[in-house]
Amino acid sequence: MSQKVTLVLGGTGKTGRRVADRLRERGVAVRIGARSASPSFDWTDEATWTPALENVDRIYVCYQPDLAVPGAVDVIAKFSSLAVRTGIKRLVLLSGRGEDEAEASERALQASGADWTVIRGSWFFENFDEGFLADSVVSGSVFLPVDEVTEPFVSCDDIADVAVEALLDDAHIGKVYALTGPRLMTFAQAVAEIAAAANRRISYQAIPVSDFAAHLKADGVPDDYVELIRYLFTSVLDGRNSSMTSDVERVLGRRPREFADYARETAATGVWSLAA
Repeated sequence: MSQKVTLVLGGTGKTGRRVADRLRERGVAVRIGARSASPSFDWTDEATWTPALENVDRIYVCYQPDLAVPGAVDVIAKFSSLAVRTGIKRLVLLSGRGEDEAEASERALQASGADWTVIRGSWFFENFDEGFLADSVVSGSVFLPVDEVTEPFVSCDDIADVAVEALLDDAHIGKVYALTGPRLMTFAQAVAEIAAAANRRISYQAIPVSDFAAHLKADGVPDDYVELIRYLFTSVLDGRNSSMTSDVERVLGRRPREFADYARETAATGVWSLAA
């Protein structure tokens, strides 16, 4: 019988790529779950699910674009039930901290009968260099519909480290971990730290959410993604997540990564430098 593999859904994304790399470093056979992979995996095409599940014994479940989008709960329910019927019980779900819709998806996965772990992530450090904020940072002007609300930004590296522990150690079955960084910051403070690390001027301005949505649409961002961003900035960033947890240290035995270290190391790559 061939070696069982771990399926990493979203395996080309910010957290999935890191999870896959860490599993391989531990000698774990990995299958990437993505449209570009072989076999292909597409959340919107159920015909791709069964081939991707063949010979799999555990799954990192990262839903795209976000568990907050309409229909996510039904998709997660169908997929997790199929996995359990196939004989795959170990499911680790990446969820969102403070997202009511995401928690509904958590419950759907838990109801499947899986041996589950839920990881609720705060806002990623890497949204500033790998995500939708990267172009704004490079341009030198970051505009967002959030002012003084603080967020415990967290590193995707910490999320991946916790996810790998959850996948490989049954001690984490039935646990919900809310992952945060080691301090609270406003978005303006985060941008200021990036500017200092990159040694250049990068301004931050809070704007009305309607203006931000109009700007995204003008840039050709699809309506469903605009609505997702609108939801995240108006509902999730209302102060409900302005607190920290010790869950990273609880799982990994170390403090979470510092934003200042991320800013310094990322700036050194030149990703935030102005084009010559």
